[in-house]
Amino acid sequence: MTDHWHETLPVLDDFSQIIDPSQYVPLPGDWWIGVADVVKSTAAIKAGYYKAVNLAGAGTISAVANELEGGLNLFIFGGDGARFAVPAARAEDAANALSRAAMWAKRDLNLELRVATTSVAQVRAAGFDVRAAFWRASDHVRYAAFMGGGFEWAEAQLKNGSIKIAPAGDDEEPNLTGLSCQWGPIESEKGRILSLILKPVPGVPQQRFADVASRAISLLSATTDLNPVPSDGPNVRWPAAAIGLQSRVARRGRSLWWRRLEVTASAAFVWLVFKLGIRIGGFDPSDYRREMAVNTDFRKFDDSLMLTVDCASDVIENLRDLLDRAVAEGTVRYGLHTQDKALMTCIAPSVQTSDHMHFVDGGDGGYAAAAAQLR
Repeated sequence: MTDHWHETLPVLDDFSQIIDPSQYVPLPGDWWIGVADVVKSTAAIKAGYYKAVNLAGAGTISAVANELEGGLNLFIFGGDGARFAVPAARAEDAANALSRAAMWAKRDLNLELRVATTSVAQVRAAGFDVRAAFWRASDHVRYAAFMGGGFEWAEAQLKNGSIKIAPAGDDEEPNLTGLSCQWGPIESEKGRILSLILKPVPGVPQQRFADVASRAISLLSATTDLNPVPSDGPNVRWPAAAIGLQSRVARRGRSLWWRRLEVTASAAFVWLVFKLGIRIGGFDPSDYRREMAVNTDFRKFDDSLMLTVDCASDVIENLRDLLDRAVAEGTVRYGLHTQDKALMTCIAPSVQTSDHMHFVDGGDGGYAAAAAQLR
């Protein structure tokens, strides 16, 4: 049985280890992987719907995790999509959750969300692999990291229509318990919010790429804490811009106006609790905000190094110089986009535990804009 295979994976405490191929372990051949991608996300971003795009990506993870009763351990948020891996026994459940998530994105967010699953065995038959490790973000949260090119291959198959799952019917609601987008934009404190995607050129030895990625991480980390979320948590603001979007989460057949009324009342209560620092039982809002900072996924590896960090403009220019030299040497491809704020989308099924997760992306294009430069 390989259902609990993920419990044997390495857990990396030093982020610099994340680019070391020896830290990754191949997935069992009977496991399945899932991919989700928002169609025409660049156009949606230009139209001002990037928070909705992020919500669709995080909603995919939420829907699958809830369908698996919290049994989704290997997943990664990509800004305008998501990727995950599950044991064979849960592959059908995961596919059903993807189908419902796609329906919800279309009906409530007016976004087309492409979704599909495929087996690790099929990935390997195509000449690719899926290897995984965990990165420990905090004492309570760890995020998956992937290598091997398998997810890249699967997403290419998704985009050309070779694999796909059709959206469910309107009456088949996804379980989006815990999904939230009610925190406001996080403004840069150091200069600019940098969104970076750094990939190896196909055929380049992994060590050459790792050397460039390591130098990039060192250059950025030498300045200061790069987390775009302040150490004491995000600022508490009235979530005026998010209420309409949050109203489209977990409607479960209720009218939009009624759901908006519910969300507004809930948001008012939460805003007061956090704004005034009101303790409720064992819940301390100040502790929760500090946990938000350390639980944030502002750095990751998914067949590429992906960073959403807050840094000074001169550091960004030094990084660009470093990467341009590596491009000239034929070692890497990269996309780099800057903006003045970051966006946060959360999965927090319970405020009574410390394992709440927070997905961060640039607030004006982010990873999607960086990925467009790669093309």
